[in-house]
Amino acid sequence: MFYKKITVGYTEVLPGISIKTLAHGEKTLLTEFKLTLGTVIPEHFHPNEQTGYLVSGAIMLTIDGEQYDVKPGDSWCIESNIHHSVQVLENSVVVEVFSPVREDYLPENLR
Repeated sequence: MFYKKITVGYTEVLPGISIKTLAHGEKTLLTEFKLTLGTVIPEHFHPNEQTGYLVSGAIMLTIDGEQYDVKPGDSWCIESNIHHSVQVLENSVVVEVFSPVREDYLPENLR
């Protein structure tokens, strides 16, 4: 499966947080997040393993109570059911992979 880059198709899932599913298969889902300065993603957890990469900007990522000052080029992996949260320090772009596929992030469920 191949997907060509397009600049439309982002969905605001929380105020200041927009998501676009870039590609997905049976076992993984690739997403791009646009995060607005000052936004907070509250602490949460889910059964999906989450691997991410900060493309641009700056965020403070808290994983299981430990804080990380994340800069472009930094990456992370959050195991399933681990509490985590994000504080957006600059307008940022994050690319993340979820496994298994997050059903709520499938394109047809983001509309």
